[in-house]
Amino acid sequence: MGTFYTKCKVENPSERTRSVVIPKLLVDTGSEYSWVSGRTLERIGIRHEKKDVAFVLANGQQVTRSVGFAIIRLDKFFTIDEVVFAERGDLLLLGARTLEGLNLTIDPGRKTLVAAGPLPAASATRSGITSRSTGRATRRRAGS
Repeated sequence: MGTFYTKCKVENPSERTRSVVIPKLLVDTGSEYSWVSGRTLERIGIRHEKKDVAFVLANGQQVTRSVGFAIIRLDKFFTIDEVVFAERGDLLLLGARTLEGLNLTIDPGRKTLVAAGPLPAASATRSGITSRSTGRATRRRAGS
């Protein structure tokens, strides 16, 4: 598929007027989290909510970083997600969790992000829950 970059806007969820446009984030479905410069996150008031979270980089190196909460916007799509306070030398990434929250998927031919379509959900029936894949009702066990 190759790699490509996108730009996004990152906002402080508590003070939405405090925001910054990130001009170049590597779209990386291999990374669970999105990584944004720690200095940038601090400048818009994003707090370190989780400290010393362990990550394994693509080269196998294990590092610890802080994580905070931010609103991430791409065009008309937005989500709130956990973001890593990237340090000098770290890649700036748009990760899989953020893409899922944005309900975006990758168009590999055009190397761009596109709307993923309707979100799957369970539907209740009188006898239990209907399985989305089979359409058959499944009974709940007692206590669940």
